[in-house]
Amino acid sequence: MLRVGGARLLDDRDRWGVRSILEADPVAACMVAARVEVAGLDPWRLGGELWAVGARLDGLCFSGANLVPLRGGRSALRCFADRARRHGRTCSSVVGRAELVLPMWEQLAEHWAPAREVRADQPLMVLAGPPAVPPDPWVRQVRMDELDRYLPAAVAMFTEEVGVDPRAGDGGAGYRARVAELVAAGRAFARFEDGQVVFKAEIGALSAKVGQIQGVWVHPARRGEGLGTIGTAALVEPLARMGRIASLYVNAFNHPARAAYAKVGFTQIASFATILF
Repeated sequence: MLRVGGARLLDDRDRWGVRSILEADPVAACMVAARVEVAGLDPWRLGGELWAVGARLDGLCFSGANLVPLRGGRSALRCFADRARRHGRTCSSVVGRAELVLPMWEQLAEHWAPAREVRADQPLMVLAGPPAVPPDPWVRQVRMDELDRYLPAAVAMFTEEVGVDPRAGDGGAGYRARVAELVAAGRAFARFEDGQVVFKAEIGALSAKVGQIQGVWVHPARRGEGLGTIGTAALVEPLARMGRIASLYVNAFNHPARAAYAKVGFTQIASFATILF
């Protein structure tokens, strides 16, 4: 085990200890748990590293495309920030429980380039069981031969939500590949009308216990019709059939989305925070 700045790099020998921690907080840890369940802790297969502080894994943090603190007090978060600072920023965001992300960001802010945006309050919501409203019968899984029709809606959602065009830098090849993965896995859903996407969403992470819904989007010309509510319900239903808890997180200022999710039956259990670069 490599020790740098008080934090150590974990490997597959630590897999069961890590899994027990992830299982204790299944909703907040869904993004990382989904990876660990499939890939273990080997960084190459995992697509990132898991760092720990303390012999009993008193602190735990994932470092990959996103930096995700999962557990730890202020001293552990300081150790993770030290290690992240030494490595240099390679992540596009710091995301997770607000009570972990915000203190960690305090340690990183003066050393990393200014954040493009700090979203300090993002309700983390869950729904165990079927939706409280009938799902949209026209929302279905997207087929691979529909990728080119689905992709413009995915780009529009990402640009609107994150504030940058996901095609920047490589002409969209990387983003197209990520969307294609979700489509191929049967985790991208849409309502098509005359060949155009009017609603879309994805199950972005799927662990043994939780499915995290992401990328909920309604075509601007169709907003206010309730498509977001019944469309989201159409993703909750298959998750309920699989025995998974449905989860998502939303910006606190997005009152229409929060109202729609409440109608579906979601309730808040915690708050996330995201630091965007």
